[in-house]
Amino acid sequence: MAIIKPFKGLRPPKEISKDLACLPYDVMNSEEAAVMAKGKECSLLHITKAEIDCPPGTDVHSETVYNKAVDNFKMFQKKAWLVEDAEAKFYIYAQTMNGKTQYGIVGVAACDDYHNGIIKKHELTRPDKEEDRMILTRYTNANIEPVFFSYRAVPEIDAIVENIVKNQKADYDFVAEDGFGHHFWPVNDPQTNKKLEELFATKVPFTYVADGHHRTAAAARIGLERKAKNPNHTGNEEYNFFMAVHFPDNQLNIIDYNRVVKDLNGLTEEQLIEKLKVSFEVTLMGIEICKPSKLHEFSMYLSGKWYKLNAKPGTYNDNDPIGVLDVTVLSSLVLDQVLGINDLRTSKRIDFVGGIRGLGELKKRVDNGDMKVAFALYPVSMQQLINIADSGNIMPPKTTWFEPKLRSGLVIHKLD
Repeated sequence: MAIIKPFKGLRPPKEISKDLACLPYDVMNSEEAAVMAKGKECSLLHITKAEIDCPPGTDVHSETVYNKAVDNFKMFQKKAWLVEDAEAKFYIYAQTMNGKTQYGIVGVAACDDYHNGIIKKHELTRPDKEEDRMILTRYTNANIEPVFFSYRAVPEIDAIVENIVKNQKADYDFVAEDGFGHHFWPVNDPQTNKKLEELFATKVPFTYVADGHHRTAAAARIGLERKAKNPNHTGNEEYNFFMAVHFPDNQLNIIDYNRVVKDLNGLTEEQLIEKLKVSFEVTLMGIEICKPSKLHEFSMYLSGKWYKLNAKPGTYNDNDPIGVLDVTVLSSLVLDQVLGINDLRTSKRIDFVGGIRGLGELKKRVDNGDMKVAFALYPVSMQQLINIADSGNIMPPKTTWFEPKLRSGLVIHKLD
């Protein structure tokens, strides 16, 4: 069963919460971060992207940047832009997009749960990206940003969340510049905190990494590091835990993650379509944007026209948790066999576009000559993600896109 505990959060005063909170470090580059933080002295980007406060051209992975992050973190606490709660507690973090709100519980997960498979993953991680987040954690001695977890919904937990949201005013309640709403409640009652911890320990056998595989892996490795260095290790130290927002699976939707390709692998457009007809029913749809409406249906944009591609029976395996995925079908039958792209992680001929940008972005990339052809996919379901994680399999690269992104800075977990 999952170990998820309350903790003493380090949080901003209400009046600066909107300016302090920021998008995760990995959805922007340094230049974009500098623009986002302009005029916001208290933006957490001064910690998570501290290169914006360093001389131009400074290596983002240099000691200079990490030291600047530490200095800024200390300064934020000295100025009372981040203040630690007196008691350990859970927090409720809700996000609203397109009129739909999802409610997550912020607590600390156990590093041991990651190592023993209680926390399940569906993506591979890269050691270099893990190391970058580990270094920032070592320097700041804190989980500055949360990771995004899910779990199979528990009615008793839902009821507690609903009661708090209905009867307690949110500490933070704002709409960010992207139009998404963010709402945050501390769970102040000790008995409610105890009950939540017990419910996770008895009703939630596994949790699932939705977004933040590298931060999760880095946090778990930090726990092992600290354990090895502490001869008096007991297992109860704060470094044995890391911060995560836990959302019930039935409240989450995964957005499509689409593909654009630079060339046709030496084929003419007519030859490409003929090759696609071996595995797909190909239908010309015209110039209006065409979005996939079901599993194993794809949209293709080529030379100003949209096509519908329906995979023929026998070209996919619905009994295989990986084979059923449309990213697998497209990768095998189109990208590999037809376009000669056999390694999505290293190929320079392909790029990936999150569905939050809309299919108009695919059209734009092809129309401006940047790319030659685009493919839109039907999104993966939460049930598919859970099935793959439960089976110990790994999804192909760039399969899931979660939105809205968690705002960093509404609460921070210190490791001491």
